[in-house]
Amino acid sequence: MTKTEKQKMLAGDLYRPGGPELNADEKANKVWMARYNAVLDRPVAERLALLKLHFNQVGADCVIRPPFFCDYGYNISLGDNVFLNFNCVILDIVAVTIGDRTQIGPAVQIYAADHPRDARTRAEGLEFGRPVSIGADVWIGGGAMIVPGVTIGDGAVIGAGSVVTRDVPAGAIVAGNPARVLKRQALP
Repeated sequence: MTKTEKQKMLAGDLYRPGGPELNADEKANKVWMARYNAVLDRPVAERLALLKLHFNQVGADCVIRPPFFCDYGYNISLGDNVFLNFNCVILDIVAVTIGDRTQIGPAVQIYAADHPRDARTRAEGLEFGRPVSIGADVWIGGGAMIVPGVTIGDGAVIGAGSVVTRDVPAGAIVAGNPARVLKRQALP
């Protein structure tokens, strides 16, 4: 049986963006983002209800300050008490998971979307995704970038403006471009 482009995308396989199914999902997401980003002055409960309508999973008391941008929304899972500040971007062509009590600064970018390294394959318009997993009690400073396939362990701290290109151990404090471990702290 031949997979659809959406099935390939969700599996992390090479796929071609576009096609009727993915175009419909993108259109629906654009409508949702316009609605969500227009509720800045609305009660937190109303914004939370909109997140629950669109995301894969949303825990209790999550806050995402608009404006917020994502590819689809349905691949994003948030634990309890997750906070994202203004102007965050999540490219969620595959799973992006954010653990309980994680706090994310303004203008953070989380990329699960990736591209082939081979120029000929890229020229064919093929893409793929690698999941991003962010643990519980993580703090990510403003302007940080998390690249595809990265796992950030519980209790880690990512310095503002860092570019995280590899996994971050639990309890590590990392900063820089590329981000490097500066210190390891004991977890409770």
